[in-house]
Amino acid sequence: MKKIDLKKELKHLYKPSTKHVALVEVPRLNYLMIDGEGDPNRSQLFQDAIDVLYPLSYTLKFMVKKGELGIDYGVLPLEGLWWADDMSSFSVEKKEEWKWTLMIMQPEFITQVMVDEAIEQVRAKKNPVSLPRVRFESFEEGKAAQIMHIGPFSEEGPTIEKVHAYIEENGSQRRGKHHEIYLSDIRRAAPDKWKTVIRQPMS
Repeated sequence: MKKIDLKKELKHLYKPSTKHVALVEVPRLNYLMIDGEGDPNRSQLFQDAIDVLYPLSYTLKFMVKKGELGIDYGVLPLEGLWWADDMSSFSVEKKEEWKWTLMIMQPEFITQVMVDEAIEQVRAKKNPVSLPRVRFESFEEGKAAQIMHIGPFSEEGPTIEKVHAYIEENGSQRRGKHHEIYLSDIRRAAPDKWKTVIRQPMS
């Protein structure tokens, strides 16, 4: 059986430095996605999205492992795109105005047909409330600046500012949506050890 480690193959995207902002080129990748809005700490919609993305991703993993492809791979981490209609008001003080897309990247050999089959399997077992909201879509960020943040989400501010400063110092502008990749299991790891990739597309 073939085994692949996508986080290792895409190390430059999933394991940036904790000290220095890096410039990366993010290719077109495929994701399971769910959109929502509101404060993630209070939104049931947010938790419902997590409760469907992981079961679907693991169902696809085991379908591929046991199927004709016979490939074993690790499920990729949860990622989030964050924005507000008025980006000038996009701040931690106004989380209720936040909009977001939660997503998990899928290997290139995953197809819409396979996703449809996985959806039916998950529906038969658990039928999570947000299942109808899932979509399978490609997403290309292109040029972006990123860094690793260690610690709780509430302390990301200085790290984000470092990324924004890098973009400005290089004569570029921010574009697109604030992007975070959650590498730690926050249910088990202590908040001061949480690892989060902070990424910002740039022009």
